[in-house]
Amino acid sequence: MFHVVFYEPRIPPNTGNAIRMVAATGCTLHLVEPLGFDLTDAKLRRAGLDYHDLANVVVHPDWEDTLTHLAEHGTGRVYAFTGRATTNFHEIAYQPGDALLLGPEPDGLPDDVLDDTRVTERVKIPMLPGIRSLNLSNSAALAVYEAWRQHGYAAPG
Repeated sequence: MFHVVFYEPRIPPNTGNAIRMVAATGCTLHLVEPLGFDLTDAKLRRAGLDYHDLANVVVHPDWEDTLTHLAEHGTGRVYAFTGRATTNFHEIAYQPGDALLLGPEPDGLPDDVLDDTRVTERVKIPMLPGIRSLNLSNSAALAVYEAWRQHGYAAPG
């Protein structure tokens, strides 16, 4: 299935919601440290409800470790979601094993990550003018469900 990567997430309920989403879709959630919360945070646990045991969550100490893992356990293709892109996210032909990379609240992915040559492409979620961003967990859900839709919502395997 797909790899959802949260680069240095800061808001516990967003990660909790993403845990529920990856449990429901068979994706893996990758969290790149430093995190803005402790994984035992009550808000994260409440948002994730009882899905923690059903979700695949991997914590990485840094960006380099994340990229190494994705190259070994995925396609190595990394799609960076950012408002600083010209390609809409639905225009990509996703493959199982691709990584969907989203940045921290409220600033998004930093330039050094967006400019990393191992990032396959920058993509954006269309929004009306004047809107800065969507909620992180909502953006991740949009990304996953588009990628999964392209494969007929096939079960992982």
